[in-house]
Amino acid sequence: MILTPHLLVLAAGRGRRMKSAIPKVLHEVLFQPMLHHVLDLAYAIPNLSVSVVVGHGEEEVRKASEGYSGLQFFQQTEQRGTADAVKSSQVFLEKQKGHVLILSGDVILLRKTSIENLLKTHEAEKAICSVVTTHLKNPTGYGRILRNAKCEVVGIREEADGSPEEKKISEINAGIYCFQIAALFEALAKISNQNQQGEFYLTDVIEILVRENKKVVGVLFPDAEETLGINDRVALAEAEKILQKRINQFHMENGVTLRGPNEVWIDTHSEIAPDVIIEAGTRIKKSKIGKATLIESHSRIESSTLGEGVTIKDGSVLKESLIGNNSVVGPYAHLRPGSILQLGVKIGNFVEIKKSVFKDGSKASHLSYIGDAEIGRSVNLGCGFITCNYDGVKKHKTIIEDGVFVGSDSQMVAPVTVGAGSYIASGTTLTRSVPCESLVISRGKQITKPGYAKRFLKK
Repeated sequence: MILTPHLLVLAAGRGRRMKSAIPKVLHEVLFQPMLHHVLDLAYAIPNLSVSVVVGHGEEEVRKASEGYSGLQFFQQTEQRGTADAVKSSQVFLEKQKGHVLILSGDVILLRKTSIENLLKTHEAEKAICSVVTTHLKNPTGYGRILRNAKCEVVGIREEADGSPEEKKISEINAGIYCFQIAALFEALAKISNQNQQGEFYLTDVIEILVRENKKVVGVLFPDAEETLGINDRVALAEAEKILQKRINQFHMENGVTLRGPNEVWIDTHSEIAPDVIIEAGTRIKKSKIGKATLIESHSRIESSTLGEGVTIKDGSVLKESLIGNNSVVGPYAHLRPGSILQLGVKIGNFVEIKKSVFKDGSKASHLSYIGDAEIGRSVNLGCGFITCNYDGVKKHKTIIEDGVFVGSDSQMVAPVTVGAGSYIASGTTLTRSVPCESLVISRGKQITKPGYAKRFLKK
């Protein structure tokens, strides 16, 4: 059984190198804040209780984390270093006893298996502290791992305080730790801020524990990418590229075709079935895609569910929508929240739908707006059709029953109901409900004057 410590996420830093008013941990990587990636990992490990140390942008960070149940927060009133951040949780953690796993809110590429391995090693070694390390070709900016002749970890030296020889060390501190709680806070009481940064370093705890003959274990992560910390926009882009490649490889290995995988962005929450084809320029977020679906280039799918055999044509945008099997959307269609297409529905180019239901086999092929509507089965909506659903104060509903044909350039001023089997002639503005199987024509009388155009133009 894996050790289940309390998990503490350090997310109080300002992130000056980001040069942004946005709190550092709220900058997005693949459509979600960095902090969410860390919390998703934490909540994927069974039985962990989780808390976050907040400081800069506290209110924004708390609000952004509202979807995570049971999450606790501790406030670091002044940003005086990582040790000071951990101390903000002392009263709570000392009551928990046991162990604490400490992660940074900007280290987002960790895998669940790697954290589980850290916890297993910590427990098996009966360690007081386990610290994650890795090797970098260019370790600049990271604290270096100090080892003795027996290859045991004896300390961590921050770069600003390191000697020229220490700066040559390639093994770095990844900022990921597991501590026995009582020993951690005993050591924290003994550190000082007598260093180049004038801060209280959590890394100083390592040397204190070693001096007191308490067991410290270094756990090497062979994949250095997992430990990448994001301190500026360059690292932000690098992390997104790594995560994009990792996610896309997962889907391709599971039977999804990505045409131009470097130009396809899929978030960590989406589910995609085998035999789906996704073309370049597409973005998919928090969505579920059924098998044998085609998503053409430069489309955006967000918080939506697509059935099997669906075709989303070039440049279409779907948000909070439900698409039934064998339906076709686009090109350049816009389905806004609450759009539901049942089986075999066709939505064509430059059609916008909002909070509306299309039942089986219905079509809106060209240049239309359908809002707050219920469209029955086998309905045909002609080019330029508009539901006039908003009177300036309230939204009203349009109901079009089964088998209705609506001619081009028609409008329906809601609330109205069109009975089944009716025919609405082109150019009609409909303001009253229509019985079943009716013909409705509402347009001005055509007047034709032969030869008049020639005389008019001559004048």
